Amino acid sequence: MRLGLIETVRVRDGVAPLWGLHLRRLLRSCRELGVPFPGEFDVPSGGRNRVHRLEVSARGVEVTERAVEAVDAVRLATSSVVHHPYPHKTTDRGQFDRAIRGAHEAGADDALLLAEGGWVAEAGIWSVFWWEGEQLCAPPFSLGILAGVARGRIAELTNIEERRVPRAGLNGHPLLVANAVRGIVEVVSLDGVPTPRSDATRVLSARFWP
Repeated sequence: MRLGLIETVRVRDGVAPLWGLHLRRLLRSCRELGVPFPGEFDVPSGGRNRVHRLEVSARGVEVTERAVEAVDAVRLATSSVVHHPYPHKTTDRGQFDRAIRGAHEAGADDALLLAEGGWVAEAGIWSVFWWEGEQLCAPPFSLGILAGVARGRIAELTNIEERRVPRAGLNGHPLLVANAVRGIVEVVSLDGVPTPRSDATRVLSARFWP
């Protein structure tokens, strides 16, 4: 299978506000995986609000676009699919596809994957965060989770404490997920159990887009 690198770029009000973070991650992944970095890009701009998707491989750059689906809240279900290291956003997403199918069968929107040892890793299409008091926490990159563009943006806004926790370590804490297409979204339930809400999530969400 031809390995490609993916960047899903949100265009809002005619600009791509996180474009620099996308390029920084893409350059790092190209260097580490030996994929040729394209000589130039057409910076997405103008037109309607949308998702501008880049797939970069040895064959060049493939660009597609799609509409943005509104997401107000997310229901997560813990997956039986074990998370294997995914530090680069590549087209090899079989583990996430299987986990998401299982989550949908359970009536949830997305799957929470656990790494070897049962540690909280990431969701199928989102980076995962939780509040411990006033401290925003997230799984450590050492687990092999994706360096999400949304996580990079959130780190510009507030301190993120890396914490290695088992699934039970999320119980009783307000949860949120984030990605570069939809920004920050509250998690309203985990495995069918309602999760606490936090005003801090709404405040952070309002600051997400530059």
